[in-house]
Amino acid sequence: MEYMIRFTQVHETFRLPEIQALAVLEGIELEVLSYSPSSPFCIVKLPSEEAAIRLVKRSILTKAVYEVWGSGSSYEDLHDNVRGISQHLWPKYKECSFKFSMDSFQGSRSTTEQRKIIEGFRFLGFEGPIKMKGAEQDFCILEEWQFDAAALGVYQPQAVHLGRFLSGSEREIIGKYDLKKRKYICTTSMDAELALITANITLAASGKLFYDPFVGSGSFPVACAHFGALAFGSDIDGRSIRGKGKASLLSNFVQYGLTNQFGDSFIADLTNTPLRTTRLFDGIVCDPPYGVREGLKVLGSRDPTKSKEPVYRDGKAHHTEPGYIPPKRPYSFLAMLDDILEFASVSLVDEGRLSFWMPTSNDQDQEIKIPEHPCLQITSVCTQPFNRWSRRLITYRRIPDSEVVASTTRERVKEDGVNADDLNPFRKGYFQGFKAAFR
Repeated sequence: MEYMIRFTQVHETFRLPEIQALAVLEGIELEVLSYSPSSPFCIVKLPSEEAAIRLVKRSILTKAVYEVWGSGSSYEDLHDNVRGISQHLWPKYKECSFKFSMDSFQGSRSTTEQRKIIEGFRFLGFEGPIKMKGAEQDFCILEEWQFDAAALGVYQPQAVHLGRFLSGSEREIIGKYDLKKRKYICTTSMDAELALITANITLAASGKLFYDPFVGSGSFPVACAHFGALAFGSDIDGRSIRGKGKASLLSNFVQYGLTNQFGDSFIADLTNTPLRTTRLFDGIVCDPPYGVREGLKVLGSRDPTKSKEPVYRDGKAHHTEPGYIPPKRPYSFLAMLDDILEFASVSLVDEGRLSFWMPTSNDQDQEIKIPEHPCLQITSVCTQPFNRWSRRLITYRRIPDSEVVASTTRERVKEDGVNADDLNPFRKGYFQGFKAAFR
């Protein structure tokens, strides 16, 4: 049976990856029959009405899903198509209470026009009462208009559909997690909508362990916890975890009643993790630092020849003192991406997912290539464009060892350079080519 997913017209490159990820999570066979980034209407083939409802129930970029009763380029075509493909369904709803509504994308209709269009479907033969509230069945007429149709003198939509409403989504949950209402945030806190979408694409769900190695104020762990995952996080900067006063990463879980889904947080960086090497996590989600405001750093000495022996002061190990700040050294942006993939390859269970955000230039000559790893398969690349640069959400699945293609030993990215610009091609490009875009 064919169904229509009514997407929101935002974050267009994220919409299909999210719904495809949810199909994987729910074990639903999904076939996309018709989709365009410029349209919110997506026609899919699904095994049942129940599957369609499960598919969208926790989607963030979906508004609703409909059972398709007909489609056409005009209302005459639509009426003919409805008679041709859905006539066998009419008797099932003959006595039910019902209502009709309209959804005009990039267009509008007056009340008089809407009434006339709805009355054109009298041939369905419904005899039940009309109820604008609490109707048993809700039929929607969906129109797709050309962009700026009124200004161009276009007075008819380019496509029309009739659908029976099945279910809405969980999009309204964005308001609950809005950063403006959150008790603790920091300068790099991820937007609530994008954090929830990331959690969906990474398959966060009950009974799964998720980890964010650049946790900050906990935007991703909170989103994963909302969907039932047990969330862990770490950060090189303990101040972002501890917060100030009563506001901290933990306080965000308290605010949303998610303390049972909070595993723990700790201070560490990815190259010096205290975690043992084991295939433990079902998902890793993160928004690593871009190194624009200040160069990237990891724990360690700038001088590789310097002794790693503990330093003692007054007979006490310096690193055990409360005010101790560990030394840090410059870190290559490309090496960081490489380390994220390597960590995921040894930490994710089979079919586990890694999702991380990565900035890149919109200029193909300066574009940063998507990193690859023999144990990880790219499942989706979503792009959020800005002016002269974009950031991508790249998602990988951990390939079972039996399916990994044997290859030569993988070499780590070399850290060429000593200063922030040399070690970070994005930062260098940002200040050379993007700066004018932000004046």
